[in-house]
Amino acid sequence: MNRHLLSMRDLSAEDVVRILDTAESFREVGTRVIKKVPALRGRTVVNLFYENSTRTRISFELAAKRLSADVINFSTTGSSVAKGESLKDTALTLQAMGADAIVIRHASSGAPHRLTTWVRGHVLNAGDGTHEHPTQALLDLYTLRERLGRLEGLRVAIVGDVLHSRVARSLSFGLVTMGSEVTLVGPPTLIPPEALAWGVQIDHDLDAVLPKLDVCYLLRVQTERQRLEYVPSIREYARRYGLTSARVAMLPDEAIVMHPGPMNRGVEIDSDVADLPRSVMEAQVTNGIAVRMALLYLLLGAGGEEG
Repeated sequence: MNRHLLSMRDLSAEDVVRILDTAESFREVGTRVIKKVPALRGRTVVNLFYENSTRTRISFELAAKRLSADVINFSTTGSSVAKGESLKDTALTLQAMGADAIVIRHASSGAPHRLTTWVRGHVLNAGDGTHEHPTQALLDLYTLRERLGRLEGLRVAIVGDVLHSRVARSLSFGLVTMGSEVTLVGPPTLIPPEALAWGVQIDHDLDAVLPKLDVCYLLRVQTERQRLEYVPSIREYARRYGLTSARVAMLPDEAIVMHPGPMNRGVEIDSDVADLPRSVMEAQVTNGIAVRMALLYLLLGAGGEEG
């Protein structure tokens, strides 16, 4: 393992397998009456979130607490950031307080990498701008391996607003590293020009792709990051790229449906489709805790240079 987790491109296939295997060993902790192990007792983990988050922030908090670490949750509301304090000064303050690891989500791409130049502790990227979200990709890989028994050779379509999706980038890198076949599906305006360099294929016809898939991975339309109109209308987008009951019927029987959340029901996925047994969004959230426990343990515990 590297000292920090900034990008899926920093991880080899062996690194990914080690993380997923470690997460498997921690999965059992969540089934106990007392959901705690003393692996990180005495260590301090800071959740430094400059953007709104529910799943990722709570998942990291639960992961750290289940490892018996001390947890500090930092948000811009009510902090000195509201008075104009810079990211650097905030980071130095946290370091002075003894933070062993900082989990950062930031609206600016590259903020986690910049943070590593200012602090001595470990930095984990919980999403930076439209760049990457590696822990989401890792929990998705864990869920795929758990449900389908393998990663190599899986046929995966990542559908929707790829241009603004940090999840799509990280997941594409991770799947390609593990030997999966990835197809990006969406309007031409929402597929990044550099996407072919990721080792993926591109298609604009969802109906043609669905019968060939093991996994249909839907992305949220990120209107908060779009500065221009990339599709004629949300209704038109839903008509061409939304996963409806009719489209689900086109999937092979064993194929599963995934979504990083939060879902726009009725846009990228119909409400009844989101509640089908083959839709594994709830499992993704559950698995996220075990995967983040594994990452914190590998960086701060047995896998870290301090420990």
